[in-house]
Amino acid sequence: MKNMFILALLSTLLLAGCAPKAEKVALKEGTPAYTLAKDLAAVMPALGPDKVTVLVEGKGLAITAAEVIQAIQDNLGTRTAQLKSVDAGQLKNIIEQGATQLAERKLLLAAAARAKTVAPAEEFDKAMQAQYAQAGGEPAFLEAMKSGGISIDHVKKSVQETLVINKYLGGVAEAGTKVSEADIRKAYQEETAGDKTASVRHILLLTQGKSDQEKAEARKKIEDILVKAKAGEDFAALAKQFSEDPGSKDNGGLYADFPRGRMVKPFDEAAFSVPVGQFSGVVETDYGYHILQIVDRKKETRSFEEVRAEIETRLKEGKQGTAVEDHIKSLKDKAGFKLIGL
Repeated sequence: MKNMFILALLSTLLLAGCAPKAEKVALKEGTPAYTLAKDLAAVMPALGPDKVTVLVEGKGLAITAAEVIQAIQDNLGTRTAQLKSVDAGQLKNIIEQGATQLAERKLLLAAAARAKTVAPAEEFDKAMQAQYAQAGGEPAFLEAMKSGGISIDHVKKSVQETLVINKYLGGVAEAGTKVSEADIRKAYQEETAGDKTASVRHILLLTQGKSDQEKAEARKKIEDILVKAKAGEDFAALAKQFSEDPGSKDNGGLYADFPRGRMVKPFDEAAFSVPVGQFSGVVETDYGYHILQIVDRKKETRSFEEVRAEIETRLKEGKQGTAVEDHIKSLKDKAGFKLIGL
């Protein structure tokens, strides 16, 4: 569940280049970003191109609405037209989450610079070659960027920055992977005492970036789907028809044999507590509203020595994720990160 979903507009910001820290970015008249801001201001006046609306601030840190809009323009190019069709609630969510992501990126780049983290040239070349290959070759990639209104210089700068951040966070993750023998034995005892894995089918209706009214409509819709499931309609067919989870929709909503802790907490708790063969109620996560059908659960039957290495690897992976999250939080705390919002 942690890696299941992509919010298309916001994911573009993960590759966004950053302005120098603490610079309150404004937009230049006559640029595509200026025009985009002018269009968006019709939905939300605070996004007007001549305004300097600070969304995030902290020590040596300032993110303006203009900077977020510039990042969206840089990464979406001609595809920014999709932003013009969202309502005020969705737009507010997109801009505020974009501001948070840009602030985190600046903090990470500054931390990587202090740590003297660099990405070797060969890693950059490999990353660009991967981009070219996906497009069918370098000429096709360059043509796609040109026709899409995206600067190749911006792409290269963004890729380079992302490589530096990933290398820096890789070091953070590696430092947080210490797992003791006691940790491994405790995990084994828990897995042999209770259920180790669960298999479920689920249906998701996304709520990220939606207005309160749209969320209420999604809640009503998933409650109606649950009624259909309890009345005996085929759950896999319902998942194929209604689920908005691209990771499982086409497979009838199935996630098979996942261990405890793999999914987000509310989903995980339902998967390991609702009786096998039964349906959960409506489960809400940061992604949206879910309903689950519990297919199966299994206990660990292998000996400690047989599974020791597997458990150690899994615990390390879990600690890596936590270490990265904690580190980003600490950077934000030290900077006095404050989301002002719209």
